[in-house]
Amino acid sequence: MPGQHPIYDHIERDARVRAPQRSPSTAGEVIPPPTIPRPAAQSAQPNQTAASDRPIAAGPGFLKRALRRLMPNTKAQPTPARPTPVRNDRSMQKLAAAAHRLWLRRAVAGRPTARAGQANPGAPGQLVDALTATPGEPKLPDEVFPRLHWGGLFLYLGDNEKSVRNLAEAYDGKRGFTVEQPVTVIHANTLGMRLPGVTPKGFAFLARKTQLIQPGDFTERFTYHVELTPCPAGPFAPDGYVVTKRVPTYHDLLQRLRHKFPETDLNDLRKRAHKLVDHVFPTFLTREAAMLGILQNNLDPAFRDKVPKPLGIEKDQRGFVRTLHMKWMRIGGEPISQLDFALQAAELLAALHDQARVMHLDLRMDNMVITPVGVGFVDFGSACRIGEQVSRSPMLGELFGEMMRTSQIQRMLGKMIERGHVTNNAIADVYGKVDKTVDAFYLAVQIAKPHVNPDLRQYIAYDSESDTAKALSALTAAVLRPKNPEMAQYKSATDLVRGLRRIERRVTR
Repeated sequence: MPGQHPIYDHIERDARVRAPQRSPSTAGEVIPPPTIPRPAAQSAQPNQTAASDRPIAAGPGFLKRALRRLMPNTKAQPTPARPTPVRNDRSMQKLAAAAHRLWLRRAVAGRPTARAGQANPGAPGQLVDALTATPGEPKLPDEVFPRLHWGGLFLYLGDNEKSVRNLAEAYDGKRGFTVEQPVTVIHANTLGMRLPGVTPKGFAFLARKTQLIQPGDFTERFTYHVELTPCPAGPFAPDGYVVTKRVPTYHDLLQRLRHKFPETDLNDLRKRAHKLVDHVFPTFLTREAAMLGILQNNLDPAFRDKVPKPLGIEKDQRGFVRTLHMKWMRIGGEPISQLDFALQAAELLAALHDQARVMHLDLRMDNMVITPVGVGFVDFGSACRIGEQVSRSPMLGELFGEMMRTSQIQRMLGKMIERGHVTNNAIADVYGKVDKTVDAFYLAVQIAKPHVNPDLRQYIAYDSESDTAKALSALTAAVLRPKNPEMAQYKSATDLVRGLRRIERRVTR
């Protein structure tokens, strides 16, 4: 029959089926199927019948058996999936622009942004506040995390809904991110209108970097578990997040210790991890909450926004703080000069010492921020009151004694004294001690090389060959190695402020 597949001819012939058929040209007329001569078996051996010529018993499943008989070496091929249409670059750019307007325009206004497929703007290692990616660009959490500031946003846009949802799943509460906007359909309006079949359509989600360190990573920079926690937007959480600082878990701390001391006996590391989690960290976090309260009560209003504001605490059954919630001092604002950075930091340190009577004792660049209100200090976990007799408490005396022996600042000071890089008696005499002079010493070191912290590189204009940089390096040298070590000109934060003011007057003439 014209137009009928040959397979059906063979089935009807071998099964002796004579079903009526309707002619495509004569409606309602029943005609018999044409008689088809049986072809001779090509490969049959003597006294044998080819497989395709054997009669097939009629009954249930005969059609399936007939198909297998007629095509013994042919497998049914699945229908190929229709390829996902690849959008041209222009359409993808329109969609990315639409998603940016929807989610990022106000969130990162004035902040540095970049495309995932391009290098971050500025110096190598410089971080951004927002990263946008489309198919073909780096998009995995481990690729995005090191390029974003803490709290930075990642926008991904694709044209395959399933692949976009799978990627969003990899970000949702994993690898240091939280999905802030779930997968959403994005349209790029054409001529201001949404035209079916013409207006490009894509799928996008928005994730935020909420943890300082990716799960499973190890660093010397931070000790506690610190992350951003969502909360209702308000005066103390303008971005809808607060900083949450927690005592790390025993498991996480043990893994960190094993990574840092691989040759140490495991039982010894377990004992140390229990001591840190049960006693040391809760003690210092409880003290930090108290110190932040002292700062808010005693600092002048001009300085209160330059240190963390405590918003809430969670205690264990013993009364120790195990979780501390604080206002997020988000890095941002206009870039400042190296001299402005040094001067603002010295003035804030002088206010801590003279107004609040508090020593920071851990003034690394990692514990400094630049916000729209200026230079600020964070992480007061090692802070102490000036004049506080920590040795009167056996536990505090032991903890601060160990901190003075092992802290990064004290180790550096000891090496610099040993090598002759520090001759100032006022500084050398406080090595291994809880004293405010330690703060002045380390700040004098930091202001000479302010780009140690990658988070601050784009916010501090620094040129090592500039007159300002050379003047600040000379000031650092005068602090560490004065002409008369016994009668040093620089011993305190207030002395640093005076020296910086003289440089300011000189370079602005």
